Amino acid sequence: MSTWSTPCYVSDFVANPRAAFFVVPLFCSLAWVMTSGCAAIPRHRSAIDKVAVRGARELPASDVEEKMATAPTPKFLGLFRGVVYDYELFSRATLQRDLARIERFYRARGYYDAHAVAGLVLETKDKHVRVEIEVEEGPPVRNAASRVEGITGLPKEIVDAVNQVAQDQLPPGEPFDEDKFEEAQNAVRKALTDRGYAYAKVERDALVDLVKHTALPVFTVTPDQPAKFGKVIIEGRSSNSAVIDVEIPESVMRRTIDIKEGDPYSTSAIEDATRALLDLEVFSAVEFQPELPDPPPPSHVVPLKVRVEPNRLRHLRLGGGVEFDQLKTDLHGLIGWEDKNFLGGLRNFRVDLKPGVVFYPLRLDKIVTPTRLLPEERLRLQFKQPGFLEARTNLFVAPEFNIFPLLVRSSDETAASIVGYREVKGATWLDRSYGNLYSSVGYAIQVENPFTYQGPLEDYLSTLVISYPEVVARLDFRDDRVHPRKGAYLQANFQYAGGPFGGNAGDWKTQPEVRAYVPIASSVTFATRASVGFLFPRNYGDIVQNHLNENPNDNRAERTRDIQTTLFRGFFSGGPSTNRGYPTRGIAPHGIIPFLNPATASQQVATRCNPDEPDFRAELCAVPIGGFTLWEFSSELRIAVTGPLSAAVFVDMGDVSPQTSDLRFQRLHLSSGVGARYDTPVGPIRLDIGYRIQPLQVLGFRNEDDVARQDPVAGLPPKLLGIPVAIAFGIGEAY
Repeated sequence: MSTWSTPCYVSDFVANPRAAFFVVPLFCSLAWVMTSGCAAIPRHRSAIDKVAVRGARELPASDVEEKMATAPTPKFLGLFRGVVYDYELFSRATLQRDLARIERFYRARGYYDAHAVAGLVLETKDKHVRVEIEVEEGPPVRNAASRVEGITGLPKEIVDAVNQVAQDQLPPGEPFDEDKFEEAQNAVRKALTDRGYAYAKVERDALVDLVKHTALPVFTVTPDQPAKFGKVIIEGRSSNSAVIDVEIPESVMRRTIDIKEGDPYSTSAIEDATRALLDLEVFSAVEFQPELPDPPPPSHVVPLKVRVEPNRLRHLRLGGGVEFDQLKTDLHGLIGWEDKNFLGGLRNFRVDLKPGVVFYPLRLDKIVTPTRLLPEERLRLQFKQPGFLEARTNLFVAPEFNIFPLLVRSSDETAASIVGYREVKGATWLDRSYGNLYSSVGYAIQVENPFTYQGPLEDYLSTLVISYPEVVARLDFRDDRVHPRKGAYLQANFQYAGGPFGGNAGDWKTQPEVRAYVPIASSVTFATRASVGFLFPRNYGDIVQNHLNENPNDNRAERTRDIQTTLFRGFFSGGPSTNRGYPTRGIAPHGIIPFLNPATASQQVATRCNPDEPDFRAELCAVPIGGFTLWEFSSELRIAVTGPLSAAVFVDMGDVSPQTSDLRFQRLHLSSGVGARYDTPVGPIRLDIGYRIQPLQVLGFRNEDDVARQDPVAGLPPKLLGIPVAIAFGIGEAY
């Protein structure tokens, strides 16, 4: 172990005592880490500074490097080698074995002619080396059409299904990959076990022609006979065995499993039953064990053993937090109670209360002393009845009561009123899952009752009632819901408000969305998301679509009603889950909201809040109102760094138009940025910083200030320290 010392001279910082207070301890601590944690290179050995693979084109070089034992020395804080971490030592014998590993890795991916050559080993000063390896990939061996043998006596629909699975798993013309070959074998067997052939066996072989560079995958099937389910035996692995018998009724579990003795055997039925039991949220683990002896019994009956690990059925949650963003600053608490066996029968009852206070007008881009404390609260109750009408359908009832200020960044200097809402919501719906498909149908009603924390209430502002049924469908093909690496996710919803369902708002509303995930390398994932939204109002929207720039005192009653309804039904974009270069709800048509300033609207129009005047300041007057057509597109690279830490590089864009059926792709609102993630049991905690690239906000305009001057409805988003950036916090990935 080599050591060295670094003196700390306080006198160097006398000219700046505050700097000395922070810098001296930091500098001395860093010196201590480096003096006590420096590694030494043994005699007659060399440390590895860099390893590079050249010539890797068809396969990522990073994947090739991960198969090697020869690796570069890690850097402490990304800067120092040999500090805290030991040196990686160079060995020619290890390098020779790495060359063999690389060639084997390539052959497993179909590149049978690949060769790895011990490249360059460059010795640098102080016993450090850089290793370069040359790879000659050669042409790949490609799949021929797969052949499945042994299924000629099966029903035609089963033969067709098995053949189709084999072709889908190993597409002709693709490189012959050993891992995919094994996956194809399992998929062929599952195609049979899904259709009752519980004892089916599948063997695989490949006829490889190295001259023609082709591989013929061959699957030999022994299907045996169709089987049926036998008895279903439920076992619990819990320190309290009575939990299964008393608190978690076996009758409810059997109803949820929905597999009866004598039913045709199916692995997909077992998978659906596993998912249904986990969806009850009372088990931490569920395992189905079919008894499949070899040789099969003459009856071909398959008993099922179900092993479950119960969770705690009752939870009390206490916590709190601080929200500090470009809309508001608040301090809030969290009190929650959940009973997963409410009144028996595994009914779920949950209560969540979030009391808080808003420090008005303090926010991220306006550091001032708060002048008002605005109380707020959110109370939500939810009741779930499993097995409603049939085994896998759930009934939900969820009432809410909320009180909150309407903070949309109107000018704090001119605001005569601080408007808030007392909100009552109620929703009930049925949901059902079918494999990867989730669907729900329900009805919701909400009542928005305005009041003021300060100042008068607009005369024309009245209680708003919104009532609508909603249908939701989701297809989830992701490999993991919390940390997706590959797959796709599709969602669509549809709402119809007003009409025979009552309420003040009449409209049609839908917002489909699609997400995709592609692994680029072992530690890098490409994720992308696209969404469009369409809202067709039937009895409101004329002001927002046609008269938003007009004098707010004209048609005041109609204007107030129109804007209030759009605030609660319109589309908005921006924030941690959409466009991270903008604050929450920052992308939307902007305008002057009369009921936020009922006493001073005339004065505003006469001065700087008149869009026709040269001294108009949109940032003080125009606020997001909501729009009727939305499009969003986001992409990011997610990079695993070390342990629970990861990083992301993202690009977000999108727009919200005040018109219906108006996808304005020239209004990009493009932002890019970087983010950091720290993984937790509830998902990664995210911090993202997004920068709005000025020439790419609206094509043809130099920056967003020019856009706001030419089109006040576009709005002018807030800046941090004069820079067009936004900071977004969140739990879970953005999408």
